[in-house]
Amino acid sequence: MLDLRLIREDMEKVEKALARRNGGFSIRSLAEVDEKFRKTLAEWEGLRARSNQISGEFKTGKVAQEDKEKLKAESIELKANLANSDKEKTELAAKLDELLLAIPNLPDPSVPDGHDETGNVEQKRWGEIPKIANPKEHWELGTALRCFDFERGVKLSESRFTVLLENGAKMERALMNFMLDFHSARGYREVFPPILVNRTCMQGTGQLPKFEGDFYKCADDELYLVPTSEVSVTNLYRDDVLEEADLPIYHTAYSPNFRREAGSAGKDTRGYIRQHQFNKVELVKFCLPERSEEEHEKLTLDAEAILEALQLPYRRMLLCAGDMGFSAKKCFDLEVWFPGQDKYREISSCSNFGDFQARRTNLRYRPADGGKPRYMHTLNGSGLAIGRTLAAILENFQQPDGSVLIPKVLSPYLHGLEVLEPKR
Repeated sequence: MLDLRLIREDMEKVEKALARRNGGFSIRSLAEVDEKFRKTLAEWEGLRARSNQISGEFKTGKVAQEDKEKLKAESIELKANLANSDKEKTELAAKLDELLLAIPNLPDPSVPDGHDETGNVEQKRWGEIPKIANPKEHWELGTALRCFDFERGVKLSESRFTVLLENGAKMERALMNFMLDFHSARGYREVFPPILVNRTCMQGTGQLPKFEGDFYKCADDELYLVPTSEVSVTNLYRDDVLEEADLPIYHTAYSPNFRREAGSAGKDTRGYIRQHQFNKVELVKFCLPERSEEEHEKLTLDAEAILEALQLPYRRMLLCAGDMGFSAKKCFDLEVWFPGQDKYREISSCSNFGDFQARRTNLRYRPADGGKPRYMHTLNGSGLAIGRTLAAILENFQQPDGSVLIPKVLSPYLHGLEVLEPKR
C-alpha cells in the first residue's frame, strides 16, 4: 500500500502518478476520510486525557467535597462520549484501510506512459527465430505426441483444465526440476510452501480486495488456492523484523497455481496457454530499498537465463504504466516466440514492488546502524511458467515429421530422451 504520509504531504504528485495508470483511481475520498479520522482521533485522545486526569485527581484523595459530584457527572459523560468517539474512530480507520488497499502502486518515473500493451517498449531480443515451413501449433503437436488430452481434462473438471499424458507429464516434471536446480545453483533458496493461504496473505501481496472474483476459495474455510507462489513466499516473513545483514534473501518455489481467468473470456480457448490450473516456478527477493533496482535487473536476467539455456527465442518488454500489474512499480515481461502463432507470448513477468507489498505485510528490517526498523523492498518473477515453456518447446523444436527435439539441457532430466515421436 502507499505511504499515507506521502498522500498527505503531496496529494497532487500522487494523483498525477496514479493518472498514468489510466484506471480512474482517485484519492480525494481517501483524503476526506483521513481528515475525519485524524480529527476524530484528536477528539478521542482529548477525551481520554481528560478522563485520565479526573481519575488521577480522585486517586489522590484531595478532591474537594463540593467538586466530587461535578467531576463524577463529567466522568460519566466522558465515558459515553469516549465510547461514541472510539466507535467512530474504529469505523473511520477501517474505511481508511479499505480505501488504501484499493489504490495501486505508483509507477516508477522510468516506466513509459501508455494505456495498454501497445504502449510497452521492447528492450532487447535474444535468439534466432527458427525457420519452419508450415509450423503447427502446440496443441496439434502435443495431441499427436500424446502429451495433452484436452477432452479428458474437461471430463474431469471443466474447460481450461488439461490432462498431461506420458511424455507430456514427464516433460512438465522435468522442466520443474530443471528450473528449480538452475535457480538454486544461482543462489536462490528453495521452498515448497502451502498452496492454500489465508486472506491476509492474499491481501498482503495485492491480490485482494481488488481482484476478489479472480481466485478459487474454499467454501467452508477462509482459505484461497494460490494464484502464484509469490503469495505464500512473500508472506513467509510477514510481521517479522529482519536484520540488515540478512538481506538480500532469494527464494525459488514450485507450486501449482489456480486462477479463474474471469477477465479472459474468449482468449486462448484452445491449447495449453491459459489454464485454470497451471504449474510455475517462482523467484522472490527481499532486499534493501537502495538495491531493488539492481536486484530487479538481476532477477530478470535469471529468468532470461532459463530461456537461453533452453534455446528459446525471446524478447524483453518494459511495460507501460497502463499495462502494469496492480502492485508493481516497474515490470519487465519476457515473451517467448511461438512459431505456430507467429508471435511472441508472455512467459514471465518480473516486477519490482518497492515497499508497496512490505507496507501491506509489515515486512521490515533493522538497519545496521541500529536505527528504527524500515520497510524492505520485494521483487518477484516467474522463472518460468512451466506449461507455457512446454508449449514453446513443442512449437520451436518441431520437425517436419511431427517429432519434437528435446533441448539438450532437459534431456538428462528425461533419462537421456532426445526426441518426442508421434504415436504410429
